[in-house]
Amino acid sequence: MKNFTLRIVFAGLVMMLARYGVAAPAPEETKAAMGSKTVAELEAAGDVARGQKDYTLAIGCYQAALRKDKNNWELYNKLGMAEQQKNELRAARMDFDKAAKHNPKSAVPINNIGSVEYQNKNYSSAAKYFKKAIALDETMATFHVNLGAAWFSLGSVDRALAEYTRALELDPDALNQGSRTGVMAQVTTLEEQARYSYMLAKIYARRGDLDNALRSLKKAKEEGYRNLASVYKEQDFAKMWQDPKLHDVVAPPAFK
Repeated sequence: MKNFTLRIVFAGLVMMLARYGVAAPAPEETKAAMGSKTVAELEAAGDVARGQKDYTLAIGCYQAALRKDKNNWELYNKLGMAEQQKNELRAARMDFDKAAKHNPKSAVPINNIGSVEYQNKNYSSAAKYFKKAIALDETMATFHVNLGAAWFSLGSVDRALAEYTRALELDPDALNQGSRTGVMAQVTTLEEQARYSYMLAKIYARRGDLDNALRSLKKAKEEGYRNLASVYKEQDFAKMWQDPKLHDVVAPPAFK
């Protein structure tokens, strides 16, 4: 019965917002319709909309919920996520800031502020926020992945590798999750995914797990990693240099 009710609420909100558009001032009847829903119903409808990538609808639902519960940090965080996924970065940053203000002990909005800074290519600032998130909660693999991406973008490859390694210790699938509809932003693009795969190959090679290292190199190649030839320059891969399976993935340098 609860799921059926939520579907009715969601369907009603879809038709309502499709008709009026959340960016425009809502007519009185639209406001009244929103006003008849509870905070929980609006939040649930927003979650469904965001899961279906209808970010405009999600934003409208979360904003309506916040009009009823102005101190709800989780709603500000979800609103920020929907805005970020719609590439409304200034609005997202403001709402993540509000979420952090209402719950300064939560690492999630701090991480998400860092993800906005990363998207804006402010990598040093992003690293600062990711480190702060880790200081609040060291056990979240996503935070380490994000800090690793920031270090990589700043050219600190060893630091990036250390963060990716820690992320994999916490969650073996940490580098393979891609975009998500949860409450934590993970800075993953196609180019970065190729970098992750290459870094993962280095981690496996360091551990002596050559099969998984080779598998990750193949994935990096499929994802378009541009510097695969560097495997023949990095000592982490030295044990693989004579392996014909590696030669099939990336040709060895021509010896003169």
